[in-house]
Amino acid sequence: MPFDPIRSEKLSGAVVRQIELLILRGVLRPGERLPSERDLAERLGVSRPSLREAVAELQDKKLLETRASAGIYVAEVLGSAFNQNLVSLFASHDEAVFDYIRFRRDMEGIAAARAAVHGSDTDLKIIDTIYKKMEAAHAKRNSTDEARLDADFHMAIIEASHNIIMLHMMRSMFDLLKEGVFYNRGIMFKQRTTRDTLLKQHGAMNAAVQARDPDAARHAVTAHLDFVEAALDNHQKREAHELIAQKRLDKELKR
Repeated sequence: MPFDPIRSEKLSGAVVRQIELLILRGVLRPGERLPSERDLAERLGVSRPSLREAVAELQDKKLLETRASAGIYVAEVLGSAFNQNLVSLFASHDEAVFDYIRFRRDMEGIAAARAAVHGSDTDLKIIDTIYKKMEAAHAKRNSTDEARLDADFHMAIIEASHNIIMLHMMRSMFDLLKEGVFYNRGIMFKQRTTRDTLLKQHGAMNAAVQARDPDAARHAVTAHLDFVEAALDNHQKREAHELIAQKRLDKELKR
C-alpha cells in the first residue's frame, strides 16, 4: 500500500488526510483491511498514539471501522448509487439494461482515452496483468473466471483514468453488474464463438491503452460494448422465440 512518511503539521491530522485521499482516489477500497497498527505506524513514520488518534477520527467520520479480533477496515463508504426500488426496476425492464450498456460505452470510452494519456506505468501494468489472466482463463475454458476478470479489467481502465467522480460512480454500478442486476454476463462467456470475440476485443483495448493511443482506446471500448449490446439483444430475442414456441407446444399437448 502506498503510504508516505508524515513530515510536518499535527501528525494525526496529516495521517487522516493521507488515508482520506487514498480512499477518495480508490487506492484503499471499501472492505479492505489496513496493515497492523505497528506496520502502519512504521510506514507513515508516526507514533502509535498519533496513529490511534487519526484512526479514531476516521472512525468518527465513518470512513474506517474496527472489526473485533480482525483489525481495521475501510468502511463500505460507497453503497449503491441507486435506491433499492430503482434497482429492482432496472432488473425487470430491458430498456434500463440497454441504457446501462450505452451509458457504459460513453463513460468507459472517455475513461479508456484518459487512461491511455494519464495512466501511470503501474496502472498500465495492472491492466496488462489482468488481460493476461483473462487469456489464461480463456485457455482453461473457465467462463466464471473470465466473467469476473472482465469486470476487473474494465475497472482497472476506469481507475487508470484518474477521475475520482467517475471511479466511484462506475465502481458502484459495476457492483450491481456483478450481482446480475442488469444481465447475466456468464451467459456470453459460455459460448465459445462469443468468448473468442470478447477476448480479442479486450486485447484490442489493452493494446490501445498500452500504446497510449487515446483514439484507438476509445474506439476499442465502443466496438466492444456495441458487440455486447447486440449479443444481449440477440440472446433475449432467442429466449422470447423459445418461450413462444414452448407455449404453442403446451397448447397443442393440451388438446
